[in-house]
Amino acid sequence: MAKNNLTRVAEFVLTGFTGHPNLEMPLFLLFLSFYLVTLLGNLGMVVLIQVDVQLHTPMYFFLSHLSLIDACYSSVITPQILATLATGKMVISYGCCAAQFFFTICAATECFLLAVMAYDRCVAISNPLLYAVAMNPRICWSLVLGAYVCGMSGAILRTTCTFSLSFCEDNQINFFFCDLPPLLKLACGDTMNAEIIIVFFGNFVILANALAILISYLLIIKAVLRVKSAGGRAKTFSTCASHLTAVALFFGTLIFMYIRSGSGNSLEEDKVVSVFYTVVIPMLNPLIYSLRNKDVKAAIKKVTSRFQVSQSG
Repeated sequence: MAKNNLTRVAEFVLTGFTGHPNLEMPLFLLFLSFYLVTLLGNLGMVVLIQVDVQLHTPMYFFLSHLSLIDACYSSVITPQILATLATGKMVISYGCCAAQFFFTICAATECFLLAVMAYDRCVAISNPLLYAVAMNPRICWSLVLGAYVCGMSGAILRTTCTFSLSFCEDNQINFFFCDLPPLLKLACGDTMNAEIIIVFFGNFVILANALAILISYLLIIKAVLRVKSAGGRAKTFSTCASHLTAVALFFGTLIFMYIRSGSGNSLEEDKVVSVFYTVVIPMLNPLIYSLRNKDVKAAIKKVTSRFQVSQSG
């Protein structure tokens, strides 16, 4: 498709898997298992938090929304990858390609949610006596809705700018899905203004939330250092371990993918990293929060025992 305008492009061709035809079935089974674990883990976490009153706290309220976002996040991308691997059909319509950018809404919202969760931990550790007042239900809902609105606004702006561009030479995207970097490589004409907006807002969302998280953890460390005993300091900071792990994984991959210098970027590296943050991380988050959290493990045991009792009765 030489020098086509975007309005004439009816479909794109995803060629990310063409170099590995012998791996299509093993990759299909691998991605399918990841996706099933992701749905089971994240939706299970949402249900667990709803049914166990011991988890009706601000921290788990935010975690339930993080799990919901992860389930949606993975469901935007993984089914299309599975369909490509199962059928060998690499063509994706323009409308479906645009719809896949819903994952940018999920990713941006997750950035803001992780920042909100860092603020929640900061308040809980720095001002434990005022925690219930400072993080009452109205404030919690305001923070979550703010995360959704901010994430959605920036993502819609970037998506609109992306699909207002013109595309030349061909319609082949050397990627697994319609991600931003490979799409921008197909753009031609006067794209400078749109690309500046896209890159600026994308980097702003990542860096602003990373800075908010960093400030929250500096305040947390300051509060932890005031604890006299070493055991008390370790116990206090351990409440942040799961969140800190999730932050490191998510922001680390986003920074590697979108903020690093484009001069030496390897497309194969981009593919691996994109799979990690769209497929693997949404699967890992509920495991991180369940394996490292005594409250969640206790709630799982309680719900399991109730189920076993009801089954035996």
